[in-house]
Amino acid sequence: MPSPAKSFFWYELMTTDLDAAEAFYTAVVGWRAEPFDKAPGSPRYIVVNAGDRGVGGLMTLPEEAAKMGVPTAWMGYFPTKDIDASVDALQKAGGTVHRPVDDIPGVGRFAVVADPQGAAFMFLEPNGPDQPPVPLNTPGHVGWHELYTTDWQQAFDFYSGQFGWVKDEPFDMGPMGIYQPFVVDGVVNGGMMNKPEQIPVPVWLFYFNVTDIDAAAKRVTDNGGKVVMGPMEVPNGQWIVQCTDPQGAYFALLAPTR
Repeated sequence: MPSPAKSFFWYELMTTDLDAAEAFYTAVVGWRAEPFDKAPGSPRYIVVNAGDRGVGGLMTLPEEAAKMGVPTAWMGYFPTKDIDASVDALQKAGGTVHRPVDDIPGVGRFAVVADPQGAAFMFLEPNGPDQPPVPLNTPGHVGWHELYTTDWQQAFDFYSGQFGWVKDEPFDMGPMGIYQPFVVDGVVNGGMMNKPEQIPVPVWLFYFNVTDIDAAAKRVTDNGGKVVMGPMEVPNGQWIVQCTDPQGAYFALLAPTR
């Protein structure tokens, strides 16, 4: 049975320098950072807030993950009310479990998984009541979710089957192929495409909302990050840059104007 989760609701950076990452992202995105202290004995965790809502967290890349070659990266969580059923449905649809269901004290139960093409994400069955969704255009929140994959048609079938996503109008990018936006609960939430050669493996890229793309790109470079693409206008009239942070994690920024 597919999970009732519809799309990502939390975003987590695993990094090699937690203090540096906190300083970088608070300067670039404008988040308010606060330590998470509700899981005694757990590794240090920093919650980042857009306005009065937590939208993500920063943590040190676990030693065992680093030894396995896991890179510094952002990951997204899907919420679920029954994580065992969600993981079972994912496996039956050809997905992979990288870390079986486990407990986060004071938070809930989680699992690290990947879609059939290999793009990783996480499930979380949270303790406590549901939170209302944050509108996609909230400053500091993720305003667009982009999947780079090896077969976007098969990837779309997977996410549609698991989470009920539907197609929006595709966009023909010429030699780069088709860009397929997807709709979640009536709202265009992101898009997917076959990955270019410079992206080594299938991956989700998250676009954080900022107000002015040029000012935000300058904050990236002023604080030790790199702009690897853009600023570029996208078909809906918004502006984007794709970047890496000082520790090498890939992320992007999205603004309504230039």
